[in-house]
Amino acid sequence: MIGIFGIGGIGKTTIAKEMYNRITDKFEGSCFLANVRESSKQDQGGLVKLQQTILSEILKDSSLKVGNADQGINLIKKRLCCKKILLILDDVDHLDQLEKLCERCDWFGSGSRIIITTRDEGLLTKHHVHFKYRMKEMDYHEAVQLFSQHAFKSHKPDEAFADVIKLAFKYAGSLPLALKVLGSNLYGEDIHYWKSELEKYKRIPEENIHEKLKISYDGLDYHTKKIFLDIACFFKGDEREYVTKILDSCGFFAYAGIKKLNDKCLITIDQHNDDQYLWMHDLLEDMGKEIVRQESPEEPGKRSRLYFHEDIREVFEKNKGTEKIEGILIDLPQEDCKTQFSTKAYATNFL
Repeated sequence: MIGIFGIGGIGKTTIAKEMYNRITDKFEGSCFLANVRESSKQDQGGLVKLQQTILSEILKDSSLKVGNADQGINLIKKRLCCKKILLILDDVDHLDQLEKLCERCDWFGSGSRIIITTRDEGLLTKHHVHFKYRMKEMDYHEAVQLFSQHAFKSHKPDEAFADVIKLAFKYAGSLPLALKVLGSNLYGEDIHYWKSELEKYKRIPEENIHEKLKISYDGLDYHTKKIFLDIACFFKGDEREYVTKILDSCGFFAYAGIKKLNDKCLITIDQHNDDQYLWMHDLLEDMGKEIVRQESPEEPGKRSRLYFHEDIREVFEKNKGTEKIEGILIDLPQEDCKTQFSTKAYATNFL
């Protein structure tokens, strides 16, 4: 078994499809199960339907029926144990999916290959997938080419847009999903439109990118969600031990939570000498901040976290704070340093 993992939109499915198309004719049977996360839900037919799809596609027999998950396991082991097969499980998000669809390599014949894509490295570890590959972002030249294909319908960027292209890359980085969506949104528009949209994205992330990335966040437990939002708003780039102590004091079980976030590719843990530092992709940081902003789009004082200096100044100067505020990052520009703040009615964490 081979596991491919990484954040949403980084190209895991694209790589898996390319591998499937290149090597499928070397096997006796093959099946590409797309979007297992959604397809395994009961309203989509559940895991029984996916077991049935594996059997019917590999055996080329659409008449095969599976009554329940246990029967599906037995049929897969019985009918496929002597076949050299290629099976792709795309976007897996629960261990139960792997246990019902490909629990062991010996369910299939010698020489078979099972490729799993997921946002969660922890799932691969728990399923004893020993060959794991973490997806990396595109290099700069690949990213320029992909963006240009969608923004200009060309392999090269329009030189007249050179300055605003830099702004686009500052926002999207080299994440394929973001480059495609951003390029498509800006295609055919003039430079003034580009500048206006990119300025908006500094405060409000592009919706399609936001929703795609948010899938991983939605799958977190209560305390781990809070840890993610705190790192996005306050602690990106800080030392792990320092952050753990602060979050533990808030009752967040930080060591386990930080490991979960790393497993799900929502953060990275970088080693420098003897210390570890917490980082995350800029778009994931933006996603976290947008989740907080959506708690109260018009009234910052009703959000759980304050980090943007204009919101902080408004809340303090106009005494608009509420008990919903859990943390505030005081990092004001020089011109705001003389602002008079009232701390009346605040029982929160100042950072």
